Amino acid sequence: MAKHIHLLLALVVFSFISAKAQTGTLTGQVSNTLGEPLEFVSIFLKGGSQGAVTDQNGSFRINNITPGNYVLVASSVGYKTQNRDITIASGQILEINVVLNQGLYGMQTVEITGRREVGYNNKETYSGTKTASLIKDVPATINFVTKELMLDQVAFTLNDVVKNVAGVNQFSFYNDISIRGFRVQGQGNSGTLLNGMRTFTSFWKPQLVPHIERVEVIKGPASALFGNASPGGSINRVTKKPLEESRKSISTTVGSFNTLRTLADFTGTMTEDKKLLYRLNLGFENTDGFRDLQFGRNLVIAPSFAFLPTANTSLNFDVVYQDSKGRLDRGQAAFGNRDLFTTPITTSLSAVNDFLNEATINTTVSLRHEFSDRLSFNSSYQLSSYSEDLLEHRTSNQFAALGDGTFDDTKVAMRVFNRKRSWNNNTFNNYLNAIINVGAVKNTLLLGHDYFRQEQLPGGSQLEARTYLLRNGNTANSFNLRNAANYVLDANGNPVTNVPHFDLTSPTANGIQDMTKYIYTRVNYNQYLQNAHGIYIQNQSEYGRMKVLLGLRQEYFQDFLNYNSPSEEEVKQQALLPRVGLVYTINPSLNLYGTWVQGYQPQEAAGIINPDAGGPFDPLVSEMVEVGAKTEWFNNRLSGTFSLFQIVERGGLYNANNPDNPEQLMQLGEEQSRGVEVNLTGNILPNWSLVAGFAFNDAKITVAPIEEVVGRQKPNAPRNTANFWSKYIFEHGSIKGLGVGLGYNYVSDRFGSIVSADQPDVFPAYGIVDAALFYKLDKVQFQVNVNNVFNDIHWVGGYDVLRAFPGSPRNIMTTVSYTF
Repeated sequence: MAKHIHLLLALVVFSFISAKAQTGTLTGQVSNTLGEPLEFVSIFLKGGSQGAVTDQNGSFRINNITPGNYVLVASSVGYKTQNRDITIASGQILEINVVLNQGLYGMQTVEITGRREVGYNNKETYSGTKTASLIKDVPATINFVTKELMLDQVAFTLNDVVKNVAGVNQFSFYNDISIRGFRVQGQGNSGTLLNGMRTFTSFWKPQLVPHIERVEVIKGPASALFGNASPGGSINRVTKKPLEESRKSISTTVGSFNTLRTLADFTGTMTEDKKLLYRLNLGFENTDGFRDLQFGRNLVIAPSFAFLPTANTSLNFDVVYQDSKGRLDRGQAAFGNRDLFTTPITTSLSAVNDFLNEATINTTVSLRHEFSDRLSFNSSYQLSSYSEDLLEHRTSNQFAALGDGTFDDTKVAMRVFNRKRSWNNNTFNNYLNAIINVGAVKNTLLLGHDYFRQEQLPGGSQLEARTYLLRNGNTANSFNLRNAANYVLDANGNPVTNVPHFDLTSPTANGIQDMTKYIYTRVNYNQYLQNAHGIYIQNQSEYGRMKVLLGLRQEYFQDFLNYNSPSEEEVKQQALLPRVGLVYTINPSLNLYGTWVQGYQPQEAAGIINPDAGGPFDPLVSEMVEVGAKTEWFNNRLSGTFSLFQIVERGGLYNANNPDNPEQLMQLGEEQSRGVEVNLTGNILPNWSLVAGFAFNDAKITVAPIEEVVGRQKPNAPRNTANFWSKYIFEHGSIKGLGVGLGYNYVSDRFGSIVSADQPDVFPAYGIVDAALFYKLDKVQFQVNVNNVFNDIHWVGGYDVLRAFPGSPRNIMTTVSYTF
């Protein structure tokens, strides 16, 4: 019996060895034209089912190949796909080295599958021209922050990310950003993009980024591409897309302010033929924050699928679900002497029974079809829904009034909002790309149509408890000494409150409030509908070293105020929006560029959302001229942009500082922003990453109905900003795998956002140092981040001394990541 078993084992071993001898092996390395190894290059054999992906050394290996003739295909985003005929013989180990040339032939015309690059650099853009383009060939400043940088800095929100872009800073705690001195904010449809499409977001909470591949900041008014757009620029969040290779990672972060975060990212193929790909991103955060009562419970679920039925057709389906629970943080209030240091930066005006619950769902379907290598069609549809459920105690934008017309600057006048609203957004983009060569001139022609629809759904309303009681049973947010007889007064002649003042000196001011005693006024947010159609044409011509971009868009805006009611009113506007750009290549590492663009943004009541804002207002129009240079250093590992710009805006809206109506807006005549920016991103060495930037911006009000504000620096528009972050990984010796990170962010002083004849509050300059330590052991990485190392007290923005937005004090975050 034992002899039979031995004989059987020998036969099995012999058969295995024979089978091995009847197959071959393919091995090799892929590099670029500079000899640098390329990671994540896809290698596969036409006529067979085997494939591989290059490692960090550019190496690949495919075993057990049946002998025969094949076509070796090597492809990677940003490089020309290379085909090579090979023959595999029985028992042969064939070594093939491949050199890929940089170009657009390996890029998708629309982003269906994911970005294979890993690191801080990103060389391509889809949103900058609505075609696959190298950033250095686009006549505009396009800055970006990749997911790798976000993970290294443990960034969880968009506000954590923008500090890495020169000329961009927070305006407030909210989803509220300043680009070159001009505001981009949520709950609108200008300047906020998801995968290159206008979308609706929360205004109150920063956007979450666990599912984001990269954040792109497209500087200047991009109306020729997207219709209504902010003069300063647009922020495009690009979601993570599926990859052919299998990647899986999970991470957990714990740290200061009772913070717990968990992230997961899984991608790969769902079928053997690799025609169906998937990606799933999960993110959860539970944090108390550093501010009193300002907790956050955030959840992101983001599945993505790519279907590639043929080499010419691809389909992508994305869903992003975000759920956020917390309170609305209106900022720190200080005493009336304008000294921000008179109260702790932890001070908030919330009551413990306040809440803010938000839910957002974005669903996107994208189709790409190539009729030939010169003609393609792209279509994308996005449905967004957002709901807001809010209860808040908030300031009435003034201190507590006394009966003699003065104020008690140790107490803040308060009011209460209890509000529910919801919106639906539909965006439908279709465009045709054609490559047409005329003699020596290569033309890339784009013809397209965009449709955008935003609707506030029925039922949007608010119960408002105002500050002071009136003798007629009503309430008011301010006390008018001239009409003191109309108010309920106490024994000392001071106005009696409907909502109690917030005592800045009391340790129990945030306690639970009995809201059954308040007198409420109902405010209805009447249903509205906003439509926009855009027809556009764009041509990118290339002749020798010269590239010329010409674009023209005709946009039609249509607003229905008091939609579906007897008082429905239709308002129509239209705008013709040009774009001109020029790029000249000095050498392979240096391009010069110039551009001129115009912008347009309707400001009807539907777009402003707040019924107390006033109006009607004229549209906001803008114009930008920019020149600059784009360069690549250290074998194209490090990218740099230098730009000079001027932006002129007419018709901007600001708070009117009206105590009787704190929500009222006023329209200025003209604002101007002139400046210079420098940005560097990439790697000095393969193990040494760098992001750095500097911006000087002279942003000021040039025409206004209030003479005293003319020549004044624009609100929350610092004259100087600087950013730096560097990460170095040791590759040799006993500390191999150890890495260090160091960062610095500087923002000069800024005025608050209240525009009035009075001198505005000033938020002081600050410089914050961050540091990190990394250690990678095989598939596990340990990471410790220390943010605000020197615990500097600072303010990221603000309206005035009653609504100041302090930055986070020193905090420590510890992260463990596992990749498999």
